[in-house]
Amino acid sequence: MKLFDISTDSTCDLYANEIVENDLFFLPLCYTIEDKNGITEYEDNFQSADEYVAYYNKLREGVISRTSMNNPAVHEEHFRKMAEKGVKEAIHFTISYGLCRTVDVAREAVEVVKKDFPDFNCLCVECNTTTVGQGFLVKIAIDMRNRGKTLQETFDYVEANKSKIQHFIIVDSLTHLMRGGRISATSAIVGTMLKVKPILIFNKEGKLQKYKQSTGMKHTIGAAVKEFEKYTVNKDYPIFTVAHTDNSAMAEYLSNSLKSAYKVETEIRMIGPVIGSHLGPNAVAYIFLSNEERPL
Repeated sequence: MKLFDISTDSTCDLYANEIVENDLFFLPLCYTIEDKNGITEYEDNFQSADEYVAYYNKLREGVISRTSMNNPAVHEEHFRKMAEKGVKEAIHFTISYGLCRTVDVAREAVEVVKKDFPDFNCLCVECNTTTVGQGFLVKIAIDMRNRGKTLQETFDYVEANKSKIQHFIIVDSLTHLMRGGRISATSAIVGTMLKVKPILIFNKEGKLQKYKQSTGMKHTIGAAVKEFEKYTVNKDYPIFTVAHTDNSAMAEYLSNSLKSAYKVETEIRMIGPVIGSHLGPNAVAYIFLSNEERPL
Protein backbone atom coordinates (compact mmCIF):
# COMPACT_ATOMS: atom_id res chain seq x y z
CA MET A 1 0.00 0.00 0.00
CA LYS A 2 1.36 3.41 -0.96
CA LEU A 3 2.13 5.73 1.93
CA PHE A 4 1.63 8.95 -0.01
CA ASP A 5 0.40 10.38 -3.31
CA ILE A 6 2.40 12.32 -5.90
CA SER A 7 1.32 15.46 -7.70
CA THR A 8 3.13 17.59 -10.26
CA ASP A 9 2.49 20.45 -12.63
CA SER A 10 3.06 19.95 -16.32
CA THR A 11 6.53 21.48 -16.43
CA CYS A 12 7.79 18.01 -15.45
CA ASP A 13 7.31 17.02 -19.11
CA LEU A 14 6.22 13.49 -18.29
CA TYR A 15 4.15 11.84 -21.01
CA ALA A 16 0.40 11.29 -20.72
CA ASN A 17 0.74 7.52 -20.34
CA GLU A 18 3.30 7.96 -17.54
CA ILE A 19 0.89 10.16 -15.60
CA VAL A 20 -1.75 7.43 -15.76
CA GLU A 21 0.53 4.45 -15.21
CA ASN A 22 2.11 5.97 -12.10
CA ASP A 23 -1.17 7.22 -10.61
CA LEU A 24 -0.05 10.86 -10.50
CA PHE A 25 -2.16 13.92 -9.84
CA PHE A 26 -1.45 16.25 -12.73
CA LEU A 27 -1.90 20.02 -12.97
CA PRO A 28 -1.48 21.33 -16.53
CA LEU A 29 -0.10 24.82 -17.02
CA CYS A 30 -1.22 26.98 -19.93
CA TYR A 31 0.45 28.58 -22.90
CA THR A 32 -0.82 30.93 -25.58
CA ILE A 33 -0.29 30.91 -29.33
CA GLU A 34 -0.30 34.24 -31.16
CA ASP A 35 -0.80 34.06 -34.91
CA LYS A 36 -2.80 35.77 -37.65
CA ASN A 37 -6.02 34.55 -36.04
CA GLY A 38 -5.26 36.23 -32.72
CA ILE A 39 -4.26 34.82 -29.34
CA THR A 40 -5.47 31.39 -28.24
CA GLU A 41 -4.82 29.71 -24.89
CA TYR A 42 -4.08 25.99 -24.60
CA GLU A 43 -3.40 23.56 -21.77
CA ASP A 44 0.02 21.92 -21.60
CA ASN A 45 -1.44 18.45 -21.82
CA PHE A 46 -0.23 16.76 -24.99
CA GLN A 47 -1.45 13.21 -25.54
CA SER A 48 0.67 12.13 -28.51
CA ALA A 49 4.05 12.68 -30.16
CA ASP A 50 2.33 14.30 -33.13
CA GLU A 51 1.17 17.17 -30.91
CA TYR A 52 4.76 17.96 -29.93
CA VAL A 53 5.87 18.00 -33.56
CA ALA A 54 2.93 20.17 -34.64
CA TYR A 55 3.68 22.67 -31.88
CA TYR A 56 7.34 23.10 -32.84
CA ASN A 57 6.44 23.36 -36.51
CA LYS A 58 4.25 26.33 -35.58
CA LEU A 59 7.23 27.98 -33.90
CA ARG A 60 9.31 27.36 -37.01
CA GLU A 61 6.65 29.18 -39.03
CA GLY A 62 7.07 32.25 -36.83
CA VAL A 63 4.13 31.77 -34.48
CA ILE A 64 4.75 33.28 -31.02
CA SER A 65 4.21 31.12 -27.95
CA ARG A 66 4.03 32.55 -24.44
CA THR A 67 3.47 31.10 -20.99
CA SER A 68 1.95 32.26 -17.72
CA MET A 69 1.72 30.98 -14.16
CA ASN A 70 -1.45 29.26 -12.95
CA ASN A 71 -3.35 31.48 -10.53
CA PRO A 72 -4.18 30.58 -6.90
CA ALA A 73 -7.72 29.46 -7.76
CA VAL A 74 -6.44 26.83 -10.21
CA HIS A 75 -4.05 25.41 -7.62
CA GLU A 76 -6.73 25.45 -4.93
CA GLU A 77 -9.11 23.51 -7.18
CA HIS A 78 -6.37 20.98 -7.91
CA PHE A 79 -5.53 20.33 -4.25
CA ARG A 80 -9.19 20.35 -3.22
CA LYS A 81 -9.91 17.56 -5.70
CA MET A 82 -7.06 15.58 -4.18
CA ALA A 83 -8.41 16.11 -0.64
CA GLU A 84 -11.94 15.22 -1.72
CA LYS A 85 -10.63 11.92 -3.09
CA GLY A 86 -9.27 11.09 0.34
CA VAL A 87 -5.62 12.03 -0.11
CA LYS A 88 -3.99 12.56 3.28
CA GLU A 89 -0.26 12.61 2.50
CA ALA A 90 1.15 14.01 -0.74
CA ILE A 91 4.14 15.62 -2.38
CA HIS A 92 3.73 18.19 -5.16
CA PHE A 93 6.43 19.27 -7.64
CA THR A 94 6.70 22.74 -9.20
CA ILE A 95 9.03 24.61 -11.53
CA SER A 96 12.19 26.25 -10.17
CA TYR A 97 11.67 29.39 -8.10
CA GLY A 98 14.43 30.92 -10.19
CA LEU A 99 12.05 30.86 -13.16
CA CYS A 100 8.64 31.37 -11.55
CA ARG A 101 7.17 31.71 -8.05
CA THR A 102 4.68 28.88 -8.63
CA VAL A 103 5.70 27.12 -5.41
CA ASP A 104 4.47 30.07 -3.33
CA VAL A 105 1.07 29.93 -5.00
CA ALA A 106 0.93 26.15 -4.50
CA ARG A 107 1.79 26.36 -0.80
CA GLU A 108 -0.78 29.08 -0.24
CA ALA A 109 -3.42 26.95 -1.97
CA VAL A 110 -2.57 23.96 0.22
CA GLU A 111 -3.15 26.07 3.33
CA VAL A 112 -6.54 27.20 2.01
CA VAL A 113 -7.61 23.61 1.36
CA LYS A 114 -6.42 22.53 4.81
CA LYS A 115 -9.05 24.81 6.37
CA ASP A 116 -11.73 22.43 5.05
CA PHE A 117 -9.58 19.28 5.13
CA PRO A 118 -7.32 19.60 8.21
CA ASP A 119 -5.74 16.18 7.68
CA PHE A 120 -4.60 17.04 4.12
CA ASN A 121 -0.80 17.19 4.27
CA CYS A 122 0.90 18.16 1.02
CA LEU A 123 4.60 19.09 0.88
CA CYS A 124 5.47 21.28 -2.11
CA VAL A 125 8.88 20.92 -3.75
CA GLU A 126 10.42 23.85 -5.59
CA CYS A 127 12.47 21.71 -7.95
CA ASN A 128 15.39 24.07 -8.61
CA THR A 129 14.99 22.85 -12.19
CA THR A 130 12.26 22.25 -14.73
CA THR A 131 11.26 20.08 -17.72
CA VAL A 132 13.04 16.68 -17.66
CA GLY A 133 14.97 17.69 -14.53
CA GLN A 134 11.69 18.16 -12.70
CA GLY A 135 10.42 14.94 -14.25
CA PHE A 136 13.54 13.20 -12.94
CA LEU A 137 12.66 14.26 -9.38
CA VAL A 138 9.08 13.06 -9.86
CA LYS A 139 10.43 9.67 -10.98
CA ILE A 140 12.62 9.51 -7.89
CA ALA A 141 9.52 10.11 -5.77
CA ILE A 142 7.67 7.37 -7.66
CA ASP A 143 10.52 4.94 -7.02
CA MET A 144 10.73 5.82 -3.34
CA ARG A 145 6.97 5.50 -2.92
CA ASN A 146 7.06 2.11 -4.62
CA ARG A 147 9.82 1.00 -2.24
CA GLY A 148 7.73 1.92 0.78
CA LYS A 149 9.52 5.11 1.76
CA THR A 150 7.56 7.70 3.72
CA LEU A 151 6.51 11.12 2.51
CA GLN A 152 9.08 12.83 4.72
CA GLU A 153 11.89 10.51 3.62
CA THR A 154 11.07 11.22 -0.02
CA PHE A 155 10.76 14.96 0.49
CA ASP A 156 14.08 15.10 2.34
CA TYR A 157 15.86 13.09 -0.39
CA VAL A 158 14.67 15.24 -3.31
CA GLU A 159 15.36 18.44 -1.37
CA ALA A 160 18.90 17.28 -0.62
CA ASN A 161 19.62 16.31 -4.22
CA LYS A 162 17.68 18.72 -6.44
CA SER A 163 20.60 21.15 -6.81
CA LYS A 164 22.83 18.25 -7.88
CA ILE A 165 20.90 17.69 -11.09
CA GLN A 166 23.28 18.90 -13.80
CA HIS A 167 21.89 20.33 -17.06
CA PHE A 168 23.55 21.15 -20.36
CA ILE A 169 21.09 22.71 -22.78
CA ILE A 170 22.06 23.69 -26.32
CA VAL A 171 19.76 26.15 -28.05
CA ASP A 172 19.61 26.24 -31.83
CA SER A 173 18.17 29.75 -32.26
CA LEU A 174 18.74 32.78 -30.04
CA THR A 175 15.41 34.35 -31.00
CA HIS A 176 13.35 32.70 -28.28
CA LEU A 177 15.91 33.50 -25.58
CA MET A 178 15.73 37.13 -26.69
CA ARG A 179 11.92 37.16 -26.41
CA GLY A 180 12.17 35.71 -22.93
CA GLY A 181 14.62 38.40 -21.88
CA ARG A 182 17.55 36.00 -21.46
CA ILE A 183 19.75 37.82 -23.97
CA SER A 184 19.66 41.20 -25.71
CA ALA A 185 18.43 41.77 -29.25
CA THR A 186 21.96 42.75 -30.29
CA SER A 187 23.43 39.53 -28.89
CA ALA A 188 20.75 37.52 -30.68
CA ILE A 189 21.41 39.17 -34.03
CA VAL A 190 25.20 38.88 -33.79
CA GLY A 191 25.03 35.34 -32.43
CA THR A 192 22.71 34.23 -35.22
CA MET A 193 25.04 35.69 -37.85
CA LEU A 194 27.99 33.84 -36.31
CA LYS A 195 25.96 30.62 -35.89
CA VAL A 196 26.62 30.68 -32.14
CA LYS A 197 25.01 27.89 -30.10
CA PRO A 198 24.95 28.72 -26.38
CA ILE A 199 25.20 26.06 -23.69
CA LEU A 200 22.77 26.88 -20.90
CA ILE A 201 22.77 25.48 -17.37
CA PHE A 202 20.70 25.84 -14.23
CA ASN A 203 22.73 27.54 -11.52
CA LYS A 204 22.51 26.91 -7.78
CA GLU A 205 19.62 29.36 -7.50
CA GLY A 206 17.65 27.46 -10.13
CA LYS A 207 18.03 30.19 -12.72
CA LEU A 208 18.76 29.45 -16.35
CA GLN A 209 21.98 31.10 -17.51
CA LYS A 210 24.49 30.94 -20.34
CA TYR A 211 27.49 28.84 -19.35
CA LYS A 212 29.56 28.58 -22.52
CA GLN A 213 29.09 28.86 -26.26
CA SER A 214 30.45 27.43 -29.46
CA THR A 215 29.64 27.43 -33.17
CA GLY A 216 27.73 24.70 -34.96
CA MET A 217 25.41 22.22 -33.27
CA LYS A 218 27.71 19.16 -33.38
CA HIS A 219 30.73 21.08 -32.15
CA THR A 220 28.69 22.53 -29.29
CA ILE A 221 27.31 19.10 -28.40
CA GLY A 222 30.90 17.86 -28.15
CA ALA A 223 31.74 20.70 -25.76
CA ALA A 224 28.69 19.95 -23.63
CA VAL A 225 29.44 16.22 -23.49
CA LYS A 226 32.97 16.95 -22.28
CA GLU A 227 31.52 18.81 -19.28
CA PHE A 228 30.48 15.46 -17.77
CA GLU A 229 34.13 14.77 -16.92
CA LYS A 230 33.83 17.16 -13.97
CA TYR A 231 31.24 15.03 -12.16
CA THR A 232 30.53 11.65 -10.62
CA VAL A 233 27.10 10.07 -11.01
CA ASN A 234 24.71 9.43 -8.12
CA LYS A 235 24.74 5.66 -7.51
CA ASP A 236 21.05 5.52 -6.51
CA TYR A 237 19.83 6.94 -9.82
CA PRO A 238 22.58 6.59 -12.48
CA ILE A 239 20.31 7.68 -15.30
CA PHE A 240 21.11 10.01 -18.20
CA THR A 241 18.23 11.78 -19.94
CA VAL A 242 18.59 13.40 -23.35
CA ALA A 243 15.84 15.85 -24.24
CA HIS A 244 14.97 17.86 -27.32
CA THR A 245 12.48 20.26 -28.85
CA ASP A 246 11.71 18.23 -31.97
CA ASN A 247 15.27 17.55 -33.06
CA SER A 248 15.48 13.75 -33.05
CA ALA A 249 18.59 13.62 -35.22
CA MET A 250 20.71 15.76 -32.88
CA ALA A 251 19.21 14.07 -29.82
CA GLU A 252 20.41 10.74 -31.18
CA TYR A 253 23.80 12.27 -31.94
CA LEU A 254 24.05 13.59 -28.38
CA SER A 255 22.95 10.24 -26.96
CA ASN A 256 25.50 8.34 -29.04
CA SER A 257 28.22 10.81 -28.06
CA LEU A 258 27.53 10.18 -24.36
CA LYS A 259 27.49 6.42 -24.90
CA SER A 260 30.73 6.50 -26.85
CA ALA A 261 32.56 8.73 -24.38
CA TYR A 262 31.31 7.33 -21.08
CA LYS A 263 29.61 3.97 -21.78
CA VAL A 264 26.31 5.17 -20.33
CA GLU A 265 22.77 4.41 -21.42
CA THR A 266 20.41 7.28 -22.10
CA GLU A 267 16.69 7.89 -22.36
CA ILE A 268 15.54 10.32 -25.07
CA ARG A 269 12.50 12.51 -24.38
CA MET A 270 10.71 15.51 -25.88
CA ILE A 271 10.28 18.82 -24.08
CA GLY A 272 6.78 20.24 -23.88
CA PRO A 273 5.42 23.65 -24.91
CA VAL A 274 5.83 25.58 -21.64
CA ILE A 275 9.62 25.27 -21.60
CA GLY A 276 9.77 24.90 -25.38
CA SER A 277 8.33 28.41 -25.68
CA HIS A 278 11.59 29.74 -24.25
CA LEU A 279 14.04 27.34 -25.90
CA GLY A 280 12.49 27.26 -29.35
CA PRO A 281 12.61 24.32 -31.77
CA ASN A 282 15.70 22.14 -32.38
CA ALA A 283 17.23 22.53 -28.90
CA VAL A 284 18.90 19.50 -27.31
CA ALA A 285 19.96 18.82 -23.74
CA TYR A 286 21.12 16.19 -21.31
CA ILE A 287 20.72 15.88 -17.57
CA PHE A 288 21.90 13.55 -14.82
CA LEU A 289 22.07 13.44 -11.03
CA SER A 290 25.61 13.94 -9.75
CA ASN A 291 27.21 13.76 -6.31
CA GLU A 292 28.39 17.34 -6.67
CA GLU A 293 26.55 20.64 -6.35
CA ARG A 294 26.18 22.81 -9.43
CA PRO A 295 29.30 24.86 -10.15
CA LEU A 296 27.71 28.34 -10.28
